[in-house]
Amino acid sequence: MIAVVPALPPVTDAERQLLLSAPRSVDAHRALMATIPAMRMVQTGGTAIAPALPRALSVVAWNVERGLFPEDSAAHIAHLAPDVVLLSEVDHGMARTRQRHTTEVMASRLGMTYAYGVEFHELDLGGPTERHFCQDEFNALGWHGNAVLSRAPFDKVTLIRLDDHGHWFSAGADPDQPRLGGRMAIAAVVPTAAGPVCVVSTHLESNSGADHRAGQMIGLLDGIDRFAPDMPVLIGGDLNTGNHIPPDFDWRQESLFDAARTRGYAWDFTADGMTTRPSLITPHPERKMKLDWFAGRGLTPGKNAVIPSEDADGLPLSDHDAVWTRATL
Repeated sequence: MIAVVPALPPVTDAERQLLLSAPRSVDAHRALMATIPAMRMVQTGGTAIAPALPRALSVVAWNVERGLFPEDSAAHIAHLAPDVVLLSEVDHGMARTRQRHTTEVMASRLGMTYAYGVEFHELDLGGPTERHFCQDEFNALGWHGNAVLSRAPFDKVTLIRLDDHGHWFSAGADPDQPRLGGRMAIAAVVPTAAGPVCVVSTHLESNSGADHRAGQMIGLLDGIDRFAPDMPVLIGGDLNTGNHIPPDFDWRQESLFDAARTRGYAWDFTADGMTTRPSLITPHPERKMKLDWFAGRGLTPGKNAVIPSEDADGLPLSDHDAVWTRATL
């Protein structure tokens, strides 16, 4: 059962010691997930400025790579007049992002309400390039997750977990990023002039192959059907397409696209073009990739674009460019 709350309860000192001392196993991870209340919660806040959204929706999906620059990031997409913003990799109470609730900052700057959920509880400060931004030697909360922002109030929201086996908690995980949690999605039903629509922000696994991501996509679609049956849906986010697909990391080999098509989803909402770039946290990426997508059901695709994430001074706000679409009910 997912609870909707105005604030996420922090991990206590006793809980943190249990997380740090537990064996790095699947069973231990699942037991620990059940002990941390925030893993079963969605935090809502901000202010909706419209009673309902228009029939034709302006939607941005953006992996903001922790959210180093939330004010600048909000300003960067403001010209698109977004009705909905789907964010991934947003920090909340992390030293690397000055302990701020980066989703809340962006929502405030854009005049939007938000729903935020935890993908991971970070047990450390991050990798070497992230530690450069830390002004503290501790995380106030340690949350990292996904969010949905809207100009209209939510009818309802939920969190959909896509795995619980501890992919990043196991002994073989990245030693710079020990964490509790797993990939997930935030889904929200919002009112429009043509009736309700379900919008979903998600983030699929990077450290796996196509079969694993296809399974996550099927789990996501099942969760959406339970939450918002027989309703128009727009999914947006970083699907990590092409990762760990040798030899050339070709996103076209992903089976998740057909898995969604068989359930009535179209991918025509996504603009052509790659969506990654070098950034301050990822200064030397191994390759340029197409990771960020929209998939829609019961909606008509319109104009779309990849929005470069460099600001007017050439500063990369993220290692992902944003994607934008116009979707009409």
